Amino acid sequence: MLRLVIAAAILALLHLLLHRRLVRAPGLTGRWAQAATGTLVAGWVLAVAGTLVGAEISPHPWRPLGFLGLTWLAAVFYLLLGLAVLGIALLALRLIARFRGAPSDHARRRFLRAATAVVVAGSVGLTAYGLVEAASPRVVHETVALPRLPEQFRGLRVAVVSDLHLGPARGAGFTRRIVDLVNREQPDLIAVVGDLADGTVSRVGDDLAPLADLRAPLGVYAVSGNHEQISDDVGDWMRHWTSLGLTVVNNARVEVERQGALIDLAGVYDYSNKAPYRPDLDAALAGRAPDRFVLLLAHQPNHIATAAAAGVDLQVSGHTHGGQLWPLRTIVEWVHDTEVTGLDTVDDTTLFTTYGAGAWGPPVRVGAPPEVPILTLVPAPATP
Repeated sequence: MLRLVIAAAILALLHLLLHRRLVRAPGLTGRWAQAATGTLVAGWVLAVAGTLVGAEISPHPWRPLGFLGLTWLAAVFYLLLGLAVLGIALLALRLIARFRGAPSDHARRRFLRAATAVVVAGSVGLTAYGLVEAASPRVVHETVALPRLPEQFRGLRVAVVSDLHLGPARGAGFTRRIVDLVNREQPDLIAVVGDLADGTVSRVGDDLAPLADLRAPLGVYAVSGNHEQISDDVGDWMRHWTSLGLTVVNNARVEVERQGALIDLAGVYDYSNKAPYRPDLDAALAGRAPDRFVLLLAHQPNHIATAAAAGVDLQVSGHTHGGQLWPLRTIVEWVHDTEVTGLDTVDDTTLFTTYGAGAWGPPVRVGAPPEVPILTLVPAPATP
């Protein structure tokens, strides 16, 4: 309850700031001021309600409220970003005016109203675009050349499912779309790399039910993400995943056979997990043949340094969403100190990081399209 009160208070302050900058500063009056004020009050109510859905109350039947409230938060983000840029522009104009003479109050007010209208229109437009982009997950294909991959595994097709973030804004229908996309590709192996839900098993567990229909001849393997711990007990979520037919490989390893050859598929708990679910790559790789190819599932790309030191050949990760909302990608890259999407190499280890299929918080993506990657693995000559 305390978290809700704090969140509501912070959101109220943000909306008061927006009112000051969008209504009072441009000098809106009459119906325009009433409409803007009413929209901001309604937006604050929706934002508070959106934070409740999934986290504090069951999404059923409140998911439409969660969807609207979280979408509004994306609009708030772009409004604040636009107002920050506008503030810098106004400061620059004031500095220029010191040398050229200050413009009239009327001219300043007219510029501010026009610029504010541009900020509002741009924020609404970007949010609307992001809604469409986030609702359109796509299959992408990537060929990955790996020196130690056995010839028998040439052409192995690995589907990557990550970051569905089911619960507050999206449910079983979205899961079904992802499952259908994956199965249509007929992959040899499916890697599920965490952050499937935002909420407890009791509240949103049913939204994962279609995952039971994932099909791959070499298996469906999964590791937890940070949101499995944020939203509930990791163990509860892993038991639920197992009941859906996923083979959980947190801090564990399995041997995958194809045409008489073997590779190791290993996994670790999320990088940020606390005891008793801390990641332990040494435990996952214990007892393996050191010359055997290793495919590692790890939710966060931050594991790459440890994976490279352990001789992992390929790490598959998610978590970053590619920033999800432009222009956040730059910040995400700085935090992770590696490529936040696509292929990267650290020492002799290849890292693939997916944008993920869903969206955290607002069901909005701008410049970071949702995806279901199909990785085709091929042997490559070892570097001398």
